[in-house]
Amino acid sequence: MAALALRPGDIYVDATLGAGGYLREARRFGLAHAYGFDRDPDAIAMNADLAALADVTLIARPFAEMEAGLAAHGVGAGGVDAIAFDIGVSSMQIDRAERGFSFQADGPLDMRMSRSGPSAADFINSASEAEIADVLWQLGDEPASRRIARAIVNDRPMTRTSELARLCRSVVGGKAVPGRDAATRTFQALRIHVNDELGQLDAGLEAAERLLRPGGRLAVVSFHSAEDRRVKDFLRARSGSTPAGSRHMPAAAPARSATFLKPARAVRPGAAEIAANPRARSATLRSAVRASADQRRVA
Repeated sequence: MAALALRPGDIYVDATLGAGGYLREARRFGLAHAYGFDRDPDAIAMNADLAALADVTLIARPFAEMEAGLAAHGVGAGGVDAIAFDIGVSSMQIDRAERGFSFQADGPLDMRMSRSGPSAADFINSASEAEIADVLWQLGDEPASRRIARAIVNDRPMTRTSELARLCRSVVGGKAVPGRDAATRTFQALRIHVNDELGQLDAGLEAAERLLRPGGRLAVVSFHSAEDRRVKDFLRARSGSTPAGSRHMPAAAPARSATFLKPARAVRPGAAEIAANPRARSATLRSAVRASADQRRVA
């Protein structure tokens, strides 16, 4: 909330509605209007009380389609004062076994945020061993990616979260990181892949850049190193903070006018917050303010 710096009369966009926590808190600042996006139909349904309010509009679309969703309600480029992203899976998705996001309880191997398109089971039961290994390595940082992929191909078809979790544990054995289940990285990687979360994030950040007015605030909370790296690189590039080239290593791209001011320092949870909310332990908040024409400089 501090990073968003909301004021009475602001137009606010919650790009990841989830259980509605951000949007409900934002309304306390006397907004002109709040828009909540979520591709999960369950999130839209559970916030029906918000949808009934005159100053709130809920939009059942992924945040990558934010511009089109807002345009349908008369909000265009430069028409938004603040945008918040809380990336990744939500607690309400993790805690429902039937959604298939977690290995804590048995359920269908689904993981689809939108409840449409190919599921995690569809992917691991049809993809090649190399494709599965690449996903586990690139999106989950899983050092045993090749061995897990080989075991999946040998044991498929798989349709349940318990089957996949058991396989991961049998492959990794006692070599998993202490305190972390051996299936954690595999489940994370498959979820990110099934929902194209990195592609969605790239598109969402670019949409936010166009939608925010000069002085508008962008705040992004991420929970995975690949997500955070994308947010960090985006804000660096758009604020002209990317290291300049030299005669030894020329700049990789032409200079461009900055669209954001220098980003604020990243904020991470302290020990007290982690103790109160263990799921916050890997969270990183990055934020920046949209530059006005006279604040822009050649990067």
